[in-house]
Amino acid sequence: MDFTKIDELRANLKTMRPLNTGELKRLRDEFIINNTYNSNAIEGNTLTLRETALILQAGITIAEKPIKDHLEAIGHKDAFEYIIQLADDETDLTEHVIKAVHSLVLINDANNRGVYRRLPVIIVGSEYTPPQPYLVPIQMEELMRDYAAMQQEKHIIEAIAEFHLRFESIHPFIDGNGRTGRLLLNLELIKAGMLPVNIKFSDRLKYYNTFDSYRKNNDIEAMTSLITDYEIEELEKHIHILS
Repeated sequence: MDFTKIDELRANLKTMRPLNTGELKRLRDEFIINNTYNSNAIEGNTLTLRETALILQAGITIAEKPIKDHLEAIGHKDAFEYIIQLADDETDLTEHVIKAVHSLVLINDANNRGVYRRLPVIIVGSEYTPPQPYLVPIQMEELMRDYAAMQQEKHIIEAIAEFHLRFESIHPFIDGNGRTGRLLLNLELIKAGMLPVNIKFSDRLKYYNTFDSYRKNNDIEAMTSLITDYEIEELEKHIHILS
């Protein structure tokens, strides 16, 4: 995988006038709304982008939409703001951090927030079966140890891609794995000096296929390519704005 274009765009962006506080907040708020909509929609949330914006910006309740959908939007926004703070503090990714992010994501489920699952699960529409519950703590510990090594041995996008594939395959929580995993992906991108990416609902089949490639062929290139394309998109967008 060639990361030359990302390196060139990042270098170009660094030479440009930085955004002021107000501009940065407006862009960040806009991104959080879009990211919240897309990440939740991938998991079946029925809110539209406009409805998500109304809930998060104006605190408006959308008639005839489930309270669960409202809480998922609020929880995701809170979790995204939390990962920004974690990145600003250069906080290491640990199991404690993962559980804390999950606790915000699963705001509507007090019994399972931040707790590894105690039941077997299936992934609907997939032939893959996640590990049994007793294996989850073991595999999560292995993942954290391996990720530390991956960051030294691979390009950071490759390391993040492999972490995301393995995290979602372990499926450590009873619910909220996808939303939590995508937040962790962005946490690690921001910490690496990159921009957060927005995996779009419209690209969900392409996103799902990256997991099939990994689980059938141990291939991380499809996910790496997806993240790379999204990162380039965000970098070009920011450069266009500053231009």
